[in-house]
Amino acid sequence: MGRPLEARRTRPRDGGPSFPLRSRLARAAFALAWALLARWTPPQMHGWRRLLLRAFGARLDATAKVYPTARIWYPPHLAMAAHACLAPDVDCYCMAQVTLGPYALVSQGAHLCAGSHDIDDPDFQLIARPITIGAEAWIAAGAFVGPGVVVGEGAVLGANAVTVKDLEPWHVYAGNPARYIRMRMRQDGRGEAPE
Repeated sequence: MGRPLEARRTRPRDGGPSFPLRSRLARAAFALAWALLARWTPPQMHGWRRLLLRAFGARLDATAKVYPTARIWYPPHLAMAAHACLAPDVDCYCMAQVTLGPYALVSQGAHLCAGSHDIDDPDFQLIARPITIGAEAWIAAGAFVGPGVVVGEGAVLGANAVTVKDLEPWHVYAGNPARYIRMRMRQDGRGEAPE
């Protein structure tokens, strides 16, 4: 239901749709419900927002946290494991599946972008590819994660960094484009990737 239409046929550059009508109506209904029932709620009302997101098809653990100013493009494409978090002002542009593992944290103002365009296609075809944020990974404030990226377990993407490539487990990255900085120290004191 949420897959992009063929641009050659629907001509979105000329005003045609990029997604099926059913998908567009579901997104509009969710946007209205979120504006009326969630966006104004106190930050502590995670349970209410989980309920609302689940009603629109998201798969959220009972401990997942989504803050009221987070923007979720299409809830059926969102899955969050135990204690995963979408902080204030996160833009979860889930044109394809976006999955957050246990304790994955996406900090304020970060952007998870699961859609792009084929710049060599004369019709500028929309392309949607899934994003996976591994367990205990951290996407810091203002960072950008592009379509198709897998952020490995425990990886860190620094503030305002940009990645369109996979990030290795327990590695720290920063910059635009993101570059490897060092290994991440774990709570048990080890500074190397777990076996």
